[in-house]
Amino acid sequence: MNRLLNTPRRWILGLALGLSLPAMAIDNSSPDALIKGLSIETIEAVKADKAIQAGDMGRIQALVETKVMPHVNFKRLTSSAVGRFWRQATPEQQEALQKEFRVLLMRTYAGALSQVKDHQLAFRPTRMAPEETEVVVRTQVRGKGEPIQLDYRVEKDGAVWRIFDMNVLGIWLGDQYRSSFAQEIGVKGIDGLIKSLAERNAKAAAGNKG
Repeated sequence: MNRLLNTPRRWILGLALGLSLPAMAIDNSSPDALIKGLSIETIEAVKADKAIQAGDMGRIQALVETKVMPHVNFKRLTSSAVGRFWRQATPEQQEALQKEFRVLLMRTYAGALSQVKDHQLAFRPTRMAPEETEVVVRTQVRGKGEPIQLDYRVEKDGAVWRIFDMNVLGIWLGDQYRSSFAQEIGVKGIDGLIKSLAERNAKAAAGNKG
C-alpha cells in the first residue's frame, strides 16, 4: 500500500479530491464541471494559503469536511477498498472502517498539499452518452518533468455528480488499498483491520503534534 503514498508525487492525491477554498461553490451538474471546479480551487487554495502549504491539519480537515466530502461518495470508495469483505462487515464495522479510512486519507492529503507549488492542470473533454450514469474524467497535472495523468470515476446521484474513485499514476485508489486491506483482514479479521487503521492514524496524529 505504501508504494503509491511514498512516491515523490504523493501530493497528487491531495489534488485528486480537490481541497477547495471555502467561499466558493462547486458546479456539480456535470462530470467536467465538478472536476474542473474542484481542481482549480485546489491549486488556488494551496498557492494562496501558507497554513495549507505548511500542512495545517485543522485547516485541511475543515476544508475537506465542508467542501470536498459533499462531492465524494465516501461509502462507495471505502467499500471498494475493502472489497468483498465489505458485505461481511456489520453496519457498525462499516461505519468504523469509513471513519478510519477517512482519517487515513485526510492525513495523506495534509502531507501532499505542502508539495504543491507552481503546478498547472489540463482538462480533457469527457465524451458520454446522455443516459450514462458513470463516467471517467481525465486530467493532467503539469509541472517539472512529464505530465501526470489523473483520472476520476464519477457517478450521477440524482441531479448532481459525485466522485467515487481516483486513478493516480495508473493505479485506482480503491484497487491500491484493496490488496493490503484483504491481507490484513485475512490475518486479523475486519476488527483487526479497523484496529490497525486506528493505530496508524493515532501514530500519525502523535507525530504531527510533535
